[in-house]
Amino acid sequence: MRSNAGFTLLELIIVLGIMVLGFSAVAVNMSAGNDSMALKAAARDLTSGLRYVRSQAMLSHSQATLDFNLSENSYSLTNQNKVYEIPETIDVTINTAKDELHDGVAQLRFFPDGSSIGGRITLEKNNLSQEININWLTGHVTLIE
Repeated sequence: MRSNAGFTLLELIIVLGIMVLGFSAVAVNMSAGNDSMALKAAARDLTSGLRYVRSQAMLSHSQATLDFNLSENSYSLTNQNKVYEIPETIDVTINTAKDELHDGVAQLRFFPDGSSIGGRITLEKNNLSQEININWLTGHVTLIE
């Protein structure tokens, strides 16, 4: 008498098919997470840049700005030659004083006492968004997820 220990070919194919479906579901979820991670990274970098500009204004006892080029999705900080890029897939909306917009460049200005002209920056990618608020009175920069 022979024992039928083991699996049939059909059982192995079914198990492999289920595993493939499981791995594909994980891959889809990971790619959605990449959009979220890229958006959060861009928002954190921009928030950090704004806080740096505020501290530079207070340390140097003079005005300092973050200049955001809306057509190129990039920004630069006062007294720095480096241009920071935001991926083109991220939409940026800036609400600030009308006087601070010149030739497609929005200037987010901080004063020596730490105050600011204020404003709001919204970064959007797909259905996700991050918002950065700048308090005009205190200059405090807040990232809202």
